[in-house]
Amino acid sequence: MSEVETKIKDLNDQVTKLITDVQAKHTEMEKGLTSKASFEEFKVNIDKKYLELCATVVKLQTPGAALPTEPAALAVAHKAAFIKYLRKGIDSLAPEERKVMTIGDATTGGYLAPVEFTNELIRDIVEFSPFRTVARVVTTSARAKQWPKKTTSASASWVAEIGTRAETTNPKFGLEEIPTHEMFALAKVSKQDLEDNTFDILGFIRAEFAEQFGVLEGTGFIAGNAVGKPEGFLSNANVTGFTGVTTSAKIVNDDLKQLLYSLKEAYARAATWLWKRSSTLAISIMKDATTGVYFWQPGLQLGAPANVLGLPFVECPDMPAEAGSAKAVAIGNFRQGYIIVDRIDIEVLIDPYSSKSTGCIEISARKRVGGQVVLPEAIKIYTLKA
Repeated sequence: MSEVETKIKDLNDQVTKLITDVQAKHTEMEKGLTSKASFEEFKVNIDKKYLELCATVVKLQTPGAALPTEPAALAVAHKAAFIKYLRKGIDSLAPEERKVMTIGDATTGGYLAPVEFTNELIRDIVEFSPFRTVARVVTTSARAKQWPKKTTSASASWVAEIGTRAETTNPKFGLEEIPTHEMFALAKVSKQDLEDNTFDILGFIRAEFAEQFGVLEGTGFIAGNAVGKPEGFLSNANVTGFTGVTTSAKIVNDDLKQLLYSLKEAYARAATWLWKRSSTLAISIMKDATTGVYFWQPGLQLGAPANVLGLPFVECPDMPAEAGSAKAVAIGNFRQGYIIVDRIDIEVLIDPYSSKSTGCIEISARKRVGGQVVLPEAIKIYTLKA
């Protein structure tokens, strides 16, 4: 609780005690223990105390502001209604007197009824690709990472028992290099905002940066063009697949089977489907044209995870939606086919100097990461019919 909130709470406690004192004094007068003149004098002191409380709250909530003025006749009515309320409660007030004392008017009680501030922020959900969960992720301490790669396989040949054995084709090798790329984010915040804000704005900004880096890299892993960013598997020209031949701009169940069986068996055993959430819906409502039975029946077996054609799927918001010529579905053993290289995790820098002339500090963050296809045959793409 902030200092201002604490002081306002103390003022509210004083009002509560003031009400109790007035009620007790009024009871004493009715029993003859206190004279009417003494009670009237007490009322004057109550009026004064009430105005002091209002003025104090005004100064706390709006530093430098003065208590708003009101017509003398209305001020008298306000005071009379307030005293009556203190003595006998809200039920004792006439309808017009109740209108006099409302929290809608700050000067007639609103200042003494502050709202409660919660430092929990209401935020929209930000979706980003969970591609890291299916790809292979490694780290590096250099600007890039290299892997030796076989580019040509060896060969073998039949030979007679005493036939001449000539040299067969030898394997050849190359290097697969994955460079890392940098992401950044920068925000300016006034020093006073950081000093006076009851909300953890610095922590919020750091979380926002991390979230947006997730969004950015997810887009790169799936559709990046490899220019200053990762290479997306949808952009790799060597990743082949299947193009729909029947229904335009729609996912077709027979096409999914064609795609699955275009993948080599060794990769298919540990393959995962990738598509957009809207594609999950499109696939889940497909029916067999002959039997009318749903093509996909997820989770009908106890303990069985949802899968399509026996393989799990992952919903990626960066995958294209159903449309003509859209690469809407991918399948593959992504741990073998795609590698993500982390160079530097999120690094946050707080700079109080660069924008000091404007009373601001700069909060910046950076991250270095790379990614690309290393084994194109391990991934297949389903391109919908145009």
